Amino acid sequence: MLILTRKTGESILIGDDIEVTITSIEQNKVRVGIKSPTHIPIYREELYRKIQKENKAAALIGKDEFESLLGIYTSGRQSGTPDRKGSRET
Repeated sequence: MLILTRKTGESILIGDDIEVTITSIEQNKVRVGIKSPTHIPIYREELYRKIQKENKAAALIGKDEFESLLGIYTSGRQSGTPDRKGSRET
């Protein structure tokens, strides 16, 4: 882990695209501003861990659940419900 000391208003550059700026320091809190391209998601660590956990849980679907969902999907398509693009199958 790289540890740096920065004052309010000073920045750290990560590669060519990410700039981390210390915006304020009060008591035991540091406010950080981050500039990055929009295609790079930025999360607080606890939120990122929660998203990972929920994604893993969602991916662990059982065989019975999968077959049930597949049955619902295929019966809907056979009854003429719109597909993803909004058109009806013929």
